[in-house]
Amino acid sequence: MDKPSTSRRVPTLILALLPLVLLGALVVVFFATDPTRPLKTAFPPIEDLSIPQVVLEPGLIRLRVVNNGPDPVTIAQALVDEAYWHFNVEPAATIDRLGRATVEIMFPWSKDDAHAVTLISSNGVTFETNIEVAVASPKPTAKLFGLFALLGVYVGVIPVALGLLWLPALRRCSQKWMDCFLFLTIGLLVFLGFDALEEAMETIELVPAVYQGTGLLVIGVAGSFVLLTALSNTMARGGNSNAATLSTMVAVGIGLHNLAEGLAIGAAYALGQIALGSMLVLGFMLHNVTEGLAIVAPLARSGARFGQLVGFGAIAGLPTILGAWIGGFTYSPVWALLFLAIGAGAIFQVAWQIVSQLTRQRGSMEAVLDLSNAGGLLAGFGVMYLTSVLV
Repeated sequence: MDKPSTSRRVPTLILALLPLVLLGALVVVFFATDPTRPLKTAFPPIEDLSIPQVVLEPGLIRLRVVNNGPDPVTIAQALVDEAYWHFNVEPAATIDRLGRATVEIMFPWSKDDAHAVTLISSNGVTFETNIEVAVASPKPTAKLFGLFALLGVYVGVIPVALGLLWLPALRRCSQKWMDCFLFLTIGLLVFLGFDALEEAMETIELVPAVYQGTGLLVIGVAGSFVLLTALSNTMARGGNSNAATLSTMVAVGIGLHNLAEGLAIGAAYALGQIALGSMLVLGFMLHNVTEGLAIVAPLARSGARFGQLVGFGAIAGLPTILGAWIGGFTYSPVWALLFLAIGAGAIFQVAWQIVSQLTRQRGSMEAVLDLSNAGGLLAGFGVMYLTSVLV
């Protein structure tokens, strides 16, 4: 009998880890010898500092900074409106790669004025940010918590609840009209998804380069799409009806989108870039009331208990309040981008799931996409466009 080869006697785990161990050893040798050292002495250091957040307090401008570059950056001077001002840096003026610091500039800013802030490194490299409208940053107080919660209720909770009231009317529709409304739902969701993607692409510009905004966008969109698909499949195997599962997924996707929407509202208030008037709130209400329709459309044939509807409304609407709190008090473009990406992926997954279910029921895509359903899809796009104009 032949003896087993040496490779067969070695445990599989060791064989799997061997390339990683050797790679780690190579990395250690590279940093220990540092063959790039002659190049570093021949060329000036590369400095890249981003300023993702500006906080205003009476007589004080506070900047949150991140070192995106490969070399340490030492902040030597601070200017506001081209004049030098006294400043402090915590924890230290020298910021290592991937390091974070807080720069406090003692400056008597005036309400509603615009200011240009510039940081200068010890090598003379400048890093700039602009304050479009000087407004004191909100501090966590019971009053502001209540205000942001009230905005979340008006913008997210109430509109979704009103949209759920379409269920009795939908239950009286014929199958042809039901398919049309489902395609209208697809149109609503796809529009929301692209709206979230557009906002995410704009937010990428605010994200420090070291966090790789494009990578976060891909992770958020693809990750939420895959996870929600797996969750839906698990719920279906657990005996839940297709209609209830689909409505749950719609509510989750809309809830993630509303989380990002609430975050944008809170952040805009914190940055003094939004007029929180009645017309703005009215615009969001009209825009979001269609989300309730999207949730109950799959339930028109099977119906739903009152408790289920309350649960769907909470899943879809309450995240708006949480988002407003996060955006108003601890805004971060990194989290904003991630929430927007997750919301977009979730919404696209739900739209795809509705199409897949209709295709399975009708036998083919040709049997599903007739003239009336195409009209429903376009109507969904149109409704979302018209209501978004008011926001």
